[in-house]
Amino acid sequence: MTLAVARRGPRPPGRSVTRLVSLELRRSTMVWMLPVAAGLFWYNAFRESTALPPLWNLRAMAMQQSILLDFVPPVVGAAAWLGSREGRHRMGDLIAGTPRSGWTRRLVAWAACTCWAEAAYLGCVGVLYGITAGQASWGGPLWWPAAVGAAGIPAISALGFVVGVFLPHRFTVPLTILAVFFGLGFGLYPIHTTPSYWQVDPLWAPPNASVATFYPYRPDLPIAQVIFLIGLSAALLGVVGLPGAGRWPRRAAACLGAVGIASAVTSVLLVGTARPDGHGMTLIPALHDSADDRPVPYTPVCGRTAIRVCVHPAHAAYLPVVTDALGPVLGELTGVPGAPLAVEETAPVFRQRGDEMVVGGGGPRTVGGRPVVGLVVPDTLPGEHGMTTAEFTRAVASSAGLDLISTVVGRAPHPGPAQRAVTMALLTVAGVDGGRMAARPAETGLPSPGSPEFDAARRFAALPFSTRHAWLVAHAVALRAGHLTLRDLP
Repeated sequence: MTLAVARRGPRPPGRSVTRLVSLELRRSTMVWMLPVAAGLFWYNAFRESTALPPLWNLRAMAMQQSILLDFVPPVVGAAAWLGSREGRHRMGDLIAGTPRSGWTRRLVAWAACTCWAEAAYLGCVGVLYGITAGQASWGGPLWWPAAVGAAGIPAISALGFVVGVFLPHRFTVPLTILAVFFGLGFGLYPIHTTPSYWQVDPLWAPPNASVATFYPYRPDLPIAQVIFLIGLSAALLGVVGLPGAGRWPRRAAACLGAVGIASAVTSVLLVGTARPDGHGMTLIPALHDSADDRPVPYTPVCGRTAIRVCVHPAHAAYLPVVTDALGPVLGELTGVPGAPLAVEETAPVFRQRGDEMVVGGGGPRTVGGRPVVGLVVPDTLPGEHGMTTAEFTRAVASSAGLDLISTVVGRAPHPGPAQRAVTMALLTVAGVDGGRMAARPAETGLPSPGSPEFDAARRFAALPFSTRHAWLVAHAVALRAGHLTLRDLP
């Protein structure tokens, strides 16, 4: 009787690694942390982002500033737990004879944890962007803020995993979570001016409502942040492979770590050369694309008023509020010689003055012999950071009221007493806080309380609308030319 022995053929290359990955994916601790990640995302990033106006730039920036912090506890905790698994169970002697190196085993465990975390992150971003797509009236998704978070997930996972490998203790997980959470969050506090090396922090994003509205989104800073996060991940994973591995795995780990460190350092140096670009974004010369300097074409949305009011289509929902805010001023100027043809929203201009960013706009322009006043919509919109509609209305009136009245009254280069008095009176009757502006005569050019111009302004403001408007119609040209004095005012 002959005994037949079945022989197995050679195992396909990579089959054992595939089985190991499949096993780690099934038993990864990160699977049980997915509901925690989703809950933290909903409680913080999702609620904070959807509470803002439905603008792609606002919600994408808010998401970038908070979503990575939401993923720190579940991702870092799960990675640190998996990294410390062999050390906690004292399995060094047991697994010393396995055919795969320790670096391979650890990389597979880290990769499985990171894959689950990345899937959860992409799902959360997809939900937020899907809701925004159904609400936004203009523009499209900003992918670079999402890419920064996607590159940050492997980085925080690798950080937790490395700490777990080298400090396998029962307190490793909570202490690592606290350290990464507060280190990442407090990394924003040293950022006061541009340039700042701390802007490489993946939570940093330009916090203003005009980004990616009048000009394309500038990806210079996100590119540098992604390079930093990828380099950090590579450096940390290289460190894992240095101890207890064979000759070639150690060399590969050292090369990976060196490349990662070089990438991270390069990105930090690039961020150190950054400067504000004038449109609220950050320009890095080495990553600059001249195509981002060209304005985004758009068709303004205008109201049906005697003096036309137009806004950017991204802000179309706020056109009624802007029109109501400017209504009293426009009512005083309608029909007066020299009155503006229209009020159009323009791109804000950002200038850094010390540690503060000053926001301004372009002056009036002339179309067909009549002025068109530029309007800079306040950087904070209703519903953002607690801004109410009433506060937004006052901000719009204060921002554009003086420019509108100046087209009729005249102010440059040195307004006379009659011009200052009439300007003050029109601001008062239009509901603009002229008293607060008059308290700063050096900045606004308005008469200070107690002066003859201030008293004349009060008398002119007390006149009936018909009397005041008729006088303006008859004397606007002479007033604008500076030919009238306080005695000529009624």
